[in-house]
Amino acid sequence: MFLIGQYDSPFVRRTAIARRLYEIPFEHRPWSTFGDAEQVAAYNPLRRVPTLVLDDGEALIESGAILDYLDELVGPEWAMIARSGAERRKHLRITALATGLADKSVSLIYERVLRKEQLKLWVERCEAQISGVLGVLEKERAQVAAPYWLGDRIGHADIAVACALRFTGEAHPHLFDARYAALKAHAARCEALPPFQEIVQPLAPPSG
Repeated sequence: MFLIGQYDSPFVRRTAIARRLYEIPFEHRPWSTFGDAEQVAAYNPLRRVPTLVLDDGEALIESGAILDYLDELVGPEWAMIARSGAERRKHLRITALATGLADKSVSLIYERVLRKEQLKLWVERCEAQISGVLGVLEKERAQVAAPYWLGDRIGHADIAVACALRFTGEAHPHLFDARYAALKAHAARCEALPPFQEIVQPLAPPSG
């Protein structure tokens, strides 16, 4: 198996960190969706990352699908998400907010570096969505006394939030600032873990 994508992507990074926490060996191919688009396209016609290519050649092309596969490999007792019920739904909700935050942060940086004339309405919409999600996540995380979102054990939601926060903080520091003390503490706890320190790459936006 090999994982395609660079670790400055919050989506690639969350899958790689999960694999590291699961102790599943993998080969990494740090291809860029811009500079290496044709190589990516050979496995994923969308030319998007992350893409996980299995030993039989099957390609999984979205971070959620990749993590679902990894959860199957390790089994329900080791999976970093509940199998069913309210806890799983809560976990998925936090993950959806985190990946949505990451998606809007990526969209906003593309708008700023790839368009000569930014569309003001789109920038304002993305910034409102980012701030809205940060506000909700901050409020909810501040109410949790446990080390991680759903208890003493790290889960996919924790990883997704931390990866999204790192990307947003690097790409748009004026949006993720001192107002979000609980989220900053959450990110710091995660980023102190060895897999987060091993699997990291400074943000390198595409040039216009």
